[in-house]
Amino acid sequence: MSMPQKMVRRLERAEPLDKAAKPLSKLVQRAVQPRFVRNMLSGTNLGHPLHPALTDVTIGAWSMATLLDAVGGCEAEPAADLLVKTGVIAAVPTALTGMNDWSDTLDGDRRVGLVHAAANTVALGLFAASMVERARGNRFSGKALGFAGFGFMSMSAYLGGHLSFTKGVNVNRTAWQEGPEDWTPVLGENELAEGGHRTADAGGVQILLHRTDGKVYALAATCSHMGGPLPEGTFERGCVTCPWHGSTFRFKDGGIVRGPASSPQPCYETRVHDGRIEVRVPPEGIPVGPAKERHARTSRRLLARIPAT
Repeated sequence: MSMPQKMVRRLERAEPLDKAAKPLSKLVQRAVQPRFVRNMLSGTNLGHPLHPALTDVTIGAWSMATLLDAVGGCEAEPAADLLVKTGVIAAVPTALTGMNDWSDTLDGDRRVGLVHAAANTVALGLFAASMVERARGNRFSGKALGFAGFGFMSMSAYLGGHLSFTKGVNVNRTAWQEGPEDWTPVLGENELAEGGHRTADAGGVQILLHRTDGKVYALAATCSHMGGPLPEGTFERGCVTCPWHGSTFRFKDGGIVRGPASSPQPCYETRVHDGRIEVRVPPEGIPVGPAKERHARTSRRLLARIPAT
């Protein structure tokens, strides 16, 4: 295990960080409670989380400013100054969306996220100070503050990458769920009463069935946001609300009514045949399976070319 990995593991186990993380998380959760705020910061209408896209602007601007400060010379100074300002401005919505996403984490992820946010805050402060010094004509101190800010930003970026790509924080938890392409019986028609809901297995995928106004609807039973158990949620007005973080989905199409979810819930076609409720992936979703299988075959061919050691 590399030194950075060891450092992150220690952060995940640093329970004293909970003294700050828990109350701050509760404060953020109250602040983002309104549906408009939650949906906007979560990227609900974007189709994926908003925070990662915004980080590219801040990291890109500050990275290029640091590069120009290091090797650009006098002619690059106006461009470097503009990039520092751009990063400072972009850092504000980036921080807001990041805090929104972080408020849903727990335990080790929340501790690492707290340090990630703290490093970002220090980086923002240093680059803001750099911006002021540059405006005053203090080029040397402005560059020095920018270099220090770049160091903290780099550390924060590493922690953010760990949370996203190692821990899978805020990724779509239903991305690889497909379900049956052919009509598959999952439950007896009489086993699902009006207004009731049941969980059933359909081709190895857990499906949430709900009957309302005489029609049966089916969604993936695992919340796309953080993997919450939708069958334990609340059912109202043709929607289900996840008990973990309050993401609300429409049964008729899996669409999101309220975040923090940003990926729609997989929705399945239903019918009643010979007294049994049957489900299948909608016809437009069927090509997804073969595409993934082609990808898997390509991966296997590439791996086969690697000589054994």
